[in-house]
Amino acid sequence: MAAKGGGMVVRWGVMGTAGIAHRNFLPAVREAEGEAAAVAGRDAERTTKWARDNDIGRAIVGYQGLIDDPGLDALYIPLPNALHAEWTIRALRGGKPVLCEKPLTATVAEAEQVLTVARETGVPLWEAFVFPFHDQMRRVTELLAAGAIGELREIQSCFHFAMAHPEGNIRMSAALAGGALNDVGCYPVRLARYLFGAEHTSAWAAALYDPGGVDVATWGCLGFPGGRRLLMSCGFQQAQDTFSRLMGTDGQINLTNPFHPTRQDRFEVCVEGRNPATHPAAGPYEHSFTPAVRHIQAVIRGQEEPRQLAVDTSLGSARALHDLASSAADHAA
Repeated sequence: MAAKGGGMVVRWGVMGTAGIAHRNFLPAVREAEGEAAAVAGRDAERTTKWARDNDIGRAIVGYQGLIDDPGLDALYIPLPNALHAEWTIRALRGGKPVLCEKPLTATVAEAEQVLTVARETGVPLWEAFVFPFHDQMRRVTELLAAGAIGELREIQSCFHFAMAHPEGNIRMSAALAGGALNDVGCYPVRLARYLFGAEHTSAWAAALYDPGGVDVATWGCLGFPGGRRLLMSCGFQQAQDTFSRLMGTDGQINLTNPFHPTRQDRFEVCVEGRNPATHPAAGPYEHSFTPAVRHIQAVIRGQEEPRQLAVDTSLGSARALHDLASSAADHAA
């Protein structure tokens, strides 16, 4: 790592040229004062152009070259879901800390394999649910802990967007473990597990599938201990919508976007007999990935203890997604 001011610049490698890396990850790395040092891809011309267009120092042909590069301190893996397990395992065994896109893997068995390697190697691994690092989520969890809406009993959460060009989109590939539940339904699942602090005890879902067997919309529920529940929906056929409602015994908290809040997003605390209290999602605005990237870099520098590691957070989500998908297959719309 090269020196910069009073700290060290963490040099990131990006595995693949996915759109989410361009939109979400690279702006956060720069905002967190890291360095996007290299990108790896299978096609030399495309990778070189992507590196040039995104101001990345080096283009490397082949993903293994990124792992073997001694000039990199951490890797971001936004490959198709079906490739997450293989390349995360290779990166961990190569000694590279990893931020892997969600879902961590395509199956429960793969999740167990990846997490076993993470424990064996001791190399830090994070699944790219970044909302637990946001200031908004800190304030919401503090309100819940203080009893602002009583006991949290139900979470209603959705994640929809209208896919403009589904033809050729990796999200529409069953072979690559695409589909709405894996792509965006995983967010309400992770939110419920995070806020309830527990694992699900029951699951029910239904889905609408395209001719290739990929779910384009899924809706359902997860039961949690004590009769608590998540009611969720997700899909590729509606306007952008990430609204979530946290319902308690004394009131509710409504969030316009708990997952990737923008400058326009808000959360509202509603208690009977009082005027609703509306709060901005964040104080000084940052890109959605920035707080998570900043934390990972601090861990790599030895300045912070790791939080939200995949070994502590990811297996329950994999099991919940499996159970929802299994139920949805029995209730196809």
